[in-house]
Amino acid sequence: MTRTFNEPGGLRTPTWYQSATRWTQLTLVEDDPQSFDINFWFRVFDDTKSNATCLSAGGYVAYYPSRIALQHVSRFIGDTDPFGDLVAGARARNMHVVARVDPHAVHADVAAAHPEWISVTAEGELRRHWSYPEAYVTCAWGAYNREFMTEVIREIAHDYDIDAIFANRWAGHGVCYCAHCTADFRAKTGFELPRTRDPHSPIWQAWLGWSRDVLTELVGHWNAVVASERPHGRFIPNIGNSSMLDFELDEIKRFCPILFVDHQGRTGVVPIWSAGRDGKRMRGVMGNKPIGLVTSTSIEEKWRWKDSVQSPEEIRMWMIDGLAHGLRPWFTKFNAKVHDSRWLPPIAETFALHAELEPDLESLEPTAEIAMLDPSTMLRAWHADDRDGAEGHELGFYHALIEARLPFDLLSDLVIDDAALDRYKAIVVANAAFLSTAQCEALTRYAQRGGSLVTSFETSLYDETGVQRGDFGLSALLGVSVAGQIEGPTKNTYVALDPAGHALISGFDGAERIIGGTRRIPVTVTTPDADVPLRLVPHFPDLPMEEIYAREPATEPAAVLRELPGGGRLVYFPWNIGETFWEVLNADHAVLIKNAVHWALKGRSRVEVEGKGIVDIATRESGNMLSVHLVNLTNPMMMKGPIRESIALAQQAVSVALPQGLSGANVRLLVSKQAPDVQIGEGRIKVHLPPILTNEVVLFEFVA
Repeated sequence: MTRTFNEPGGLRTPTWYQSATRWTQLTLVEDDPQSFDINFWFRVFDDTKSNATCLSAGGYVAYYPSRIALQHVSRFIGDTDPFGDLVAGARARNMHVVARVDPHAVHADVAAAHPEWISVTAEGELRRHWSYPEAYVTCAWGAYNREFMTEVIREIAHDYDIDAIFANRWAGHGVCYCAHCTADFRAKTGFELPRTRDPHSPIWQAWLGWSRDVLTELVGHWNAVVASERPHGRFIPNIGNSSMLDFELDEIKRFCPILFVDHQGRTGVVPIWSAGRDGKRMRGVMGNKPIGLVTSTSIEEKWRWKDSVQSPEEIRMWMIDGLAHGLRPWFTKFNAKVHDSRWLPPIAETFALHAELEPDLESLEPTAEIAMLDPSTMLRAWHADDRDGAEGHELGFYHALIEARLPFDLLSDLVIDDAALDRYKAIVVANAAFLSTAQCEALTRYAQRGGSLVTSFETSLYDETGVQRGDFGLSALLGVSVAGQIEGPTKNTYVALDPAGHALISGFDGAERIIGGTRRIPVTVTTPDADVPLRLVPHFPDLPMEEIYAREPATEPAAVLRELPGGGRLVYFPWNIGETFWEVLNADHAVLIKNAVHWALKGRSRVEVEGKGIVDIATRESGNMLSVHLVNLTNPMMMKGPIRESIALAQQAVSVALPQGLSGANVRLLVSKQAPDVQIGEGRIKVHLPPILTNEVVLFEFVA
């Protein structure tokens, strides 16, 4: 939709961000001013239906004629102003404009003039750039950001018609041992700077808290600087998939009207659903604040082929999965010169899809019956470099729920309260090892009110600082008590299935036992109302081959289930089922997790999707409107998760429970636009879908 300059949500108004829904980012390199085709980029703005852009401005290199001493201006700029020309072209198209700055490095002359601005290693050396040793890495917590970058931000906001400043790589790269950081950290905490990354160390915890405080205050400071020059303007920090844990989020929400997840693409064996997970994760913390997903045109691997072009299908599917879960599409191109244009068609097509869906979906809010608790309290204890390894439990449960075709949210443990929990019928607590007493009490009240929990392994074994409790914080609720030290990693473990049967072990016909995990906590059942349909087979050798047989019967609990008087249902696995499933992807664990969640729901899911293949499902609603967004993740590639081509998924059907008092619905298919095949009966409405190539949206408008 085209907006004028002065209407609410339009340009240069406090609500400008509302209509900034499709973003083109152009990240310039130093020689671009003499060689790039600016008119090509104006055509890109038009072809992609972009209504917002993020453009390189200053910091490490300025692409405008800066007046600030030591601000390095591109050696190729001559008498031009490429940043200013791009801003003018975007504004002529009624686009929102954000200026990008990058403060993470400086040239050697700046380091020589102001060594106090440079990050210092633990050995006391100025930190040279890890990739380009001629440059130096800056200290994020001291005068470089607070003073020098403040003047750069002020100059850009004063001189150019922008809506915000967006900062990349501004929040530091590990502990800095400069004189400022050493003195400030000592003064505020009483500690010397940490020399190791130990999540259980009070010194490491203190550094995390100190860094959060300094960086959060810096966001507020820069926000005020931008607003002093542009009253509607804001400062927007770049936030990655995990780095949002590095700030005081209430303050970030207060300062920033819109945020962006810098997760530019799939790497290694990362699945495409990770894009949607970013949306759920940010929404779980930030509520309904607008969030964009930064997607790169280049391959996102550690080898940094930034001039490369990602598979067009992978670009398309990454963005589609993000927008299905409410993320606004943003693409970034590094280097304004185009060596390979294969990235443009999939981006233009996906942006066009977003523009087409936007009028129907923009007023609907994400909704789900199930939430997975995002264990931010635990992850905050780890450095960003270590977090991926700490997330295996959650990733395993996440993937199992995708396979089970269950729509679900992510709910951050940073925002646990009764109202947030009560939005859901069931909450999966994959391995929230670090939970405070208040968080445990909130989960207990939720279950006592009728909510259900599915949890595993170390959940609540430690308090929020990482100190191990004598027993689980949720021990009384779960009906178990710790009976020994954590065991593992161990090989060749199994769990036996109760021959009497239970909904939890549905689908295991013919099996007496299934594989177990690699780590477990010995537990004792402490309540007579518990059911134990899985029991641990005592460990036995995996070699020699003649020794591979069980010596003793299975007696210790491997799953403990309870039904509370108020209706709440509880499932606890005292082993690392999620982590093991994420590592080996054994189908039995997926079935076990699916069964546990279905049992916890106490009935049929409100939204069910039938058919073969893998789909990621997102639901939104408002009033009598409900949308079900299906993303086709079925991928024939072997060994990893690259997307080479999309293969249509046939014979899919969506079944939705009719709201009380309503008997039918007007149904539209927003992507294929075909006439839907609708059946109504037994309180549900079922829609048979045409083949789904990449995605489909089923929009229900319920009627009496």
